[in-house]
Amino acid sequence: MSRFRHILHPTDFSRASGAAFKRAVDIAKADHSKLLLIHVMSPAALSYVSPQIYAGIEASARADAQKLLDALAGKARRAGVRCKTLLLDGIPHERIVRAARSTRADLVVIGTHGRSGFAKVMLGSVAGRVVASARCPVLTVREKL
Repeated sequence: MSRFRHILHPTDFSRASGAAFKRAVDIAKADHSKLLLIHVMSPAALSYVSPQIYAGIEASARADAQKLLDALAGKARRAGVRCKTLLLDGIPHERIVRAARSTRADLVVIGTHGRSGFAKVMLGSVAGRVVASARCPVLTVREKL
């Protein structure tokens, strides 16, 4: 059985990501792997606001996201997993795939909401795009209903 050395877990802090986080931690613990937790901040689509207000909103969102990443990293460390965090900006699936390549991830463990039909067409699927673009294996974990 192959051993994963570097596992990447992208999170949007949803329930689906929570299920994937648990699976990533389990795999990392079993394989004595390093776990990299990432969150990608997408540009906000807001009506016009002044640059100062936008900067405040962005800074607040960034601080909140880092706090949530740090909390997940703490859970992973308490489970005995070596873990780092990375907060990125951009289009989620592109940044996830780029991070997997640049960190030489052996595995990406990503949550999926299990949307289908119209919702999938309108909202797209970050997990599906990562599966299609990543050079390493991608494990998708569906949120428990």
